[in-house]
Amino acid sequence: MPRTEVVFTGFGGQGIVLSGVILARAALYDKKGVVQTQSYGPEARGGACRAEVIISDDVVYYPFVEEADILVAMSQEALDKYINSIRKGGQLIVDSTTITQIPQKAGVKLNKVAATDIASEKLGKVIVANIVMLGALTNLTGIVSREAMEKAVRESIPRGTEEINLKALEAGYSYS
Repeated sequence: MPRTEVVFTGFGGQGIVLSGVILARAALYDKKGVVQTQSYGPEARGGACRAEVIISDDVVYYPFVEEADILVAMSQEALDKYINSIRKGGQLIVDSTTITQIPQKAGVKLNKVAATDIASEKLGKVIVANIVMLGALTNLTGIVSREAMEKAVRESIPRGTEEINLKALEAGYSYS
């Protein structure tokens, strides 16, 4: 795998940073080189949030995304802010529940995943929408193995929430 740059974006409280951590951990389980960084506003919840993950077969020396190969957006404001960070030929995965206006970006593959609706209506917990999105990301891109993603989810979430989170992961995987 060449260097693949992934950006997760949304607002605080959506599990954006956790998504980056889980993807990075899954990449490690697949024996890939990986770096994960994050940034967020001063608000505890509701502020802009971004997590970056760089995955490679080799050691990653530069820890920042230059042009995203994959942009995962979970809020309209975040998509509007970061749409231009995706490279031509990249892949855009949006939560179609929370994002209603998708700017046209030439040469970018678009995938819509109703992650928040799935989490809320199918699973009864909107808080697992980020895990639904990780399942979709895994299936749509193959960036990490399904087994590595499942292991990373199990080891990254609070004890006692394994069942709902693994159901969310499967729902996202199956949806895409």
